[in-house]
Amino acid sequence: MQVTETLNEGLQRELKITVPKADMVARLDERLNQMKSQVQINGFRQGKVPTSHLKKVYGEQAMAEIVNDFINNRSGEVLKEREERPAQQPEISMTEDEAQAKEILAGNADFEYTMSYEVMPEINAPELEKLKINRPVAETTEKEVEEQVERIAESARQYEEKKGKSADGDRITMNYLGKIDGEPFEGGADDNAQLILGSGQFIPGFEDQLVGKKADDETVVKVSFPDDYSAAQLAGKNAEFDVKVIKVEKPSKLEINDELAKQLGVETADQLREVVRGQIESQYGSFTRAKVKRQVLDLLDEKTEMELPKKMVEQEFTNIWGQVEAEMERSGKSFEDEDTTEKESREEYQKLAERRVRVGLVLADIGEKAEIQVSEEEMQAAVYKQIQQYPGQEQEVMDYFKNHSDAIAGLRAPIYEDKVIDFIMEKAEVTDKKVSKEELMKEDDDDDIKS
Repeated sequence: MQVTETLNEGLQRELKITVPKADMVARLDERLNQMKSQVQINGFRQGKVPTSHLKKVYGEQAMAEIVNDFINNRSGEVLKEREERPAQQPEISMTEDEAQAKEILAGNADFEYTMSYEVMPEINAPELEKLKINRPVAETTEKEVEEQVERIAESARQYEEKKGKSADGDRITMNYLGKIDGEPFEGGADDNAQLILGSGQFIPGFEDQLVGKKADDETVVKVSFPDDYSAAQLAGKNAEFDVKVIKVEKPSKLEINDELAKQLGVETADQLREVVRGQIESQYGSFTRAKVKRQVLDLLDEKTEMELPKKMVEQEFTNIWGQVEAEMERSGKSFEDEDTTEKESREEYQKLAERRVRVGLVLADIGEKAEIQVSEEEMQAAVYKQIQQYPGQEQEVMDYFKNHSDAIAGLRAPIYEDKVIDFIMEKAEVTDKKVSKEELMKEDDDDDIKS
């Protein structure tokens, strides 16, 4: 087998691999000899079929298998001998000439193919010990805990039927039918719907027009959907709702006590407060984690220089742009609606693709050098978490992951990334910084670009 390098520019490589026809024929004879004891052909005893007859019957099939073996296995050996790691699966090109292909399968011509690929770039990851991370930390106050407990109590508040007119804070049960230009619209109707007046659950103006209504009252509520309403087909439209009030109820007295705690699954009000405190601290911890991770990724992006594999960037951009187009189609919005142009958006997302590839490569390099692994137990826990999201379909979800390696890889990737981030945090210089909850939970303007 002869290997000739025909391209070596930056990360790009192209090899022309030639296997002399004599070697191909030798391999064919070897394979046919192995087949003698395995095949049965009428008129011949098993193991006594002449090689010439086997070649006539199975020659082309066997030679095609030899060709595939060279492509699938020998190509990897070539890369190993060259001590090169391809950034992606190499592209294989063979002759498209039908006559030439027949000559190769007949053993009358050399087998030649071209292998094109990009090698992994040299990655100069920054010294982790020199990375400086500010970890934002928000304190959980007694006031926050009490406010959250009150919100939980509010959600569990009991209501009792009321005679007379409704007021803010009352709960009404109603049937309604929404119309635009006299025609009902999708999603604009419901029966026995419950609404707490003043809660702001419905579009502006809707609840105000139901204050003062009694059971069995019928009315027409006139509203305008906000210009930024989530359903684009309704945004900015005037609508009328035919409403019939079925029942009016007033709220019972709100008391935070052990009885309420028992309704919510704990023994005492103090235990309820501790549960709530833990939930708030966990929520803050998630925001802290996200902010810290963002800082780490930003630093890796800023402090790592490398030539990026073009094919990897192209593939990442294609994935991102596909999501952008799908979202625009779903929302019915255009680039002009987002105050940009397609050209500007492409440039923006091209930078995002480059960032993701750069950061992904340096994270993988750090993880590999640190010998970070995702354990079988961690993968099982990830699969189980997915299964829990589909009650009644557990076996189908399990089978899906068993039969789709890409789905398993999709679960593994974020676990591996988080473990690498943890490793970096152990090495980096981390300083806790106290912040308000508003600052901690504030989203950066370019989160969607740098994530």
